[in-house]
Amino acid sequence: MTKRFASPDEAIHDVFGGARIMFGGFVAAGSPATLVAALVRRGTQGIVAIANNIGIGDNLDDLCERKQLSRMIASFAIRASSARESRFERLYRAGEVELELVPQGTLAERIRAGGAGIGGFFTPTGIGTVAAEGKETALIDGKLHVLEYPLRADFAFICAHQADEAGNLVYRGTSRNFNALMATAADVVIAEVQEIVPVGAIDPEHVVTPGIFVDRLVLSGERHVSWY
Repeated sequence: MTKRFASPDEAIHDVFGGARIMFGGFVAAGSPATLVAALVRRGTQGIVAIANNIGIGDNLDDLCERKQLSRMIASFAIRASSARESRFERLYRAGEVELELVPQGTLAERIRAGGAGIGGFFTPTGIGTVAAEGKETALIDGKLHVLEYPLRADFAFICAHQADEAGNLVYRGTSRNFNALMATAADVVIAEVQEIVPVGAIDPEHVVTPGIFVDRLVLSGERHVSWY
């Protein structure tokens, strides 16, 4: 049975208000722009977003036009050197959206832990900074570590280069980034891809995300996706 949906709007038909959503990509590389645009059209409110970044030139910033975000968990969100503020920055400075900044490696590991069913882990990253404030710490091998908890989501919007009808995914270039991790850490995984081929057309050695993790497929509306 195919996992392909006719449109991105149909693929996100059950995304509810207050949903926790992971968004793959690293800036423009491998970003699920088509799915984000559908979410903007849907107008879902109160979203808790988990992504590497949000800001100027990032399609996630479009979710701030109608104030669809209630909380953002990211590694990069405020650009002090930017000549102008993003929509997200304006909402954050006005106190209309919450922001949790997470060191990039810690963000990746929290998502990986969520997908692997790990209850938490200790890391030295963040010790002595605001990232460790209020968190449990432990001395391990003479070095202070902070306890971090896993991240999971109701939905993951990811982007891949190619899929077969069963949802097996092939990535291209750096688009593998957070997409492959997030595919393991959400209840419903929706992938936008450049091409959908019959089952058996993809060499199993090239599959990065097995179809067991992918619930829905949709063709990307972006003619040229940034892969780097």
